[in-house]
Amino acid sequence: MAKELLVTATGRRKESIARVRLKPGTGEFAVNDRTLDEYFGRATSKMVLKQPLEVVEQLGKVDISINVCGGGLSGQAGAIRHGISRALIKLNVEWRPALKKAGFLTRDSRSVERKKYGQPGARKRFQFSKR
Repeated sequence: MAKELLVTATGRRKESIARVRLKPGTGEFAVNDRTLDEYFGRATSKMVLKQPLEVVEQLGKVDISINVCGGGLSGQAGAIRHGISRALIKLNVEWRPALKKAGFLTRDSRSVERKKYGQPGARKRFQFSKR
């Protein structure tokens, strides 16, 4: 029995972590053992996931199994995109310049700023009164 080519990678965004497994196939997506349409309701989230595959023209040529946890749906979509991009590079190194130019390999480090004591939020201040 020949061993099938399986590539794994991790993507992160905000509080979300996505573990992506990529193998040659027919273009099926499985997110936490559910289909893409069941997991993501918004069309923009589905579009975000498919962007790296469109850049390297692999849409419909690879099966992707994803395990994602933490954060919200938007952060999870970004984490999955990051993970898919990293997995594609492991599959073929020549795709790196195209994915890098599109900005899919850069880890988006923006996250929520912590709330500070003595104020109601991260930056907001309580109303000031002189008297």
